[in-house]
Amino acid sequence: MARLEQVLLLEPEHELKFKGPFTDVVTTTLTLTNPSDRKVYFKVKTTAPRRYCVRPNSGVLDSGTSVDVSVMLQPFDYDPNEKSKHKFMVQSLMAPDNVTDMEGVWKEAKPEELMDSKLRCVFELPSENEKTHDVDQNKITSTSASKSESSSLFKSASSALDDSEVKKILEECKRLQAEVQRLRDENKQIKEDEGLRMRRSAPVTGSPSGGANAALVKEEGPTTRLLALAVLFLILGVIIGKLVL
Repeated sequence: MARLEQVLLLEPEHELKFKGPFTDVVTTTLTLTNPSDRKVYFKVKTTAPRRYCVRPNSGVLDSGTSVDVSVMLQPFDYDPNEKSKHKFMVQSLMAPDNVTDMEGVWKEAKPEELMDSKLRCVFELPSENEKTHDVDQNKITSTSASKSESSSLFKSASSALDDSEVKKILEECKRLQAEVQRLRDENKQIKEDEGLRMRRSAPVTGSPSGGANAALVKEEGPTTRLLALAVLFLILGVIIGKLVL
């Protein structure tokens, strides 16, 4: 007598794909659906029970319902030249009326009452494009988290300051900015005076005094810039100090 055709619908129907790397547990999902008008018992079996964990591996499906079966492949040393010979079988059985002993039904079931479907296992490694995409996604996630954390820290520090402290910081910033501007004006005036003196003295090209004056003028600019940078660092130090306190 011919075996009954599988009543359950399987998704996927023929293959269970596991995508590596296989240094950790890899899980794929098998969906079983009962389109019939009766309850159906099911079991999920494998030819390599030590390599897989299946949850649930058995149960009952009411009419028109589905169940997601998680198939977890345990970590192993993957050899791309070795083809997988692992297979799974979904076995099903129409549930008798007014019977609750599912294990007893399986034991007493006749071979012609059983329905089964077989699936083979396929192991895949991610392509280079997928690896790059995963790395980029991780970088984007990490950058977004860092920006969010920095923004939260700044908001927390700002909220810790009262209005009087904020006012003091702003006044200190204005005073230091005015000091920077004063130094710039003095530097500009020094350059103009030095240039005037040089034009009046009209030194001969290549004379030592002319070279010394030129070096003096060149050194004026960096000195003032250093002062300006020092003042800016002082401003930042005051602001950071206030935020920390």
